[in-house]
Amino acid sequence: MDNRRLTSKNLSFFEKYLTIFVFICIISGILLGRTFPDLAVTLDQYTVFNISIPIAVALFFMVYPIMVRIDFGQVLEAAKAPRPVLLTLFLNWLIEPFAMFLIASFFLGFLFVGFLPGTEIIATGQQIELWRSYLAGTIILGIAPCTAMVLMWNYLARGNDGLTLIMIAINSVIMVVVYAPLATLLTGIAEVPVPWQTIAFSVAIYVVFPLVTGYYSRIWIVKNKGWEWFERKFLRLIQPVSIIALLGTLILLFTYQGEIIVANPLTILWIAIPIFVTAILVYIFSYFFLARKLKLAYEDAAPASLIGASNHFEVAIATTTLIFGVGSGAALATVVGVLIEVPLMLILVRVSKRYCGLYDECKLGLPPCDEKAEKKDGGICKEEEEEITCDMEDR
Repeated sequence: MDNRRLTSKNLSFFEKYLTIFVFICIISGILLGRTFPDLAVTLDQYTVFNISIPIAVALFFMVYPIMVRIDFGQVLEAAKAPRPVLLTLFLNWLIEPFAMFLIASFFLGFLFVGFLPGTEIIATGQQIELWRSYLAGTIILGIAPCTAMVLMWNYLARGNDGLTLIMIAINSVIMVVVYAPLATLLTGIAEVPVPWQTIAFSVAIYVVFPLVTGYYSRIWIVKNKGWEWFERKFLRLIQPVSIIALLGTLILLFTYQGEIIVANPLTILWIAIPIFVTAILVYIFSYFFLARKLKLAYEDAAPASLIGASNHFEVAIATTTLIFGVGSGAALATVVGVLIEVPLMLILVRVSKRYCGLYDECKLGLPPCDEKAEKKDGGICKEEEEEITCDMEDR
């Protein structure tokens, strides 16, 4: 047995206990929404193109510390390696939408249909069955690939920042062109309106603005303070900011949706199951099969798989609100995406790091964990509170 113990000094207090903090914030947000319903109403007034300004501010502080770390040489290098980008495009536009359609149709249109009685009048004036509305909402959620939040998942997974940025940019452009036709095809609703303003504004606020701010502030700080100060002082100072902003975003999100969640617990469960199953299956297919077949490095395989399993819930909420109405079953289904995405993605981040030894290259931002057993089982990397242990078994 060849045991290597790698001490991880770059895990903040919040990162070590992130799962606990996430659930505390979810419960706190729900309680705030229930206790002070006027608070959610007041916050909801500050929106631009269905994008909440308070959430946009919180997401900026979540993404900026990640952007300022990016060495743009990484971006140029990542652009020379098309395989991870092709993988995430394949997952986001050919696998997840159709997987969500099939899995959600089975659960909501067959297995759980008896638990979802009733009809509703949607924004177009049509009367449809509730289960069809929930189904349409989950499909529309599955079509929208994640942008801003995946920067956080990649950061926690210690993936390739430059590659993640490229994948986000390409997916954002494709979403503008493909989103409406694909939604029309899978939902059967003709002429699905594309929330152009929502897509453009969310990309600008969640990606472009923090990217530009991070790039120029990095240049200014290094020029005036030096690289050593930037790396040893500034990066350590802002390290907890992303996690704190993520937790603040969760409180805001669940303050908005607390009343809905408490009022529809069983309905939310039925809707959550196909969303959860789809994300898990897409991730497994990518991380444990496709990425390995493509011989990717861990740092490329992790973000590609995490993007494939996550969704852009703001765009999905905006779309369902435009088609079905703000109080519709479809809009509720996209809210469920918010409810389960963060805990689910944290689980997948931990799974990614635990099984990093399946890949020939694995750095995790620490001394290289790039040895792979030449035997079938490979290695397993386990991240615990203050250390990462890579156990490689010689057979």
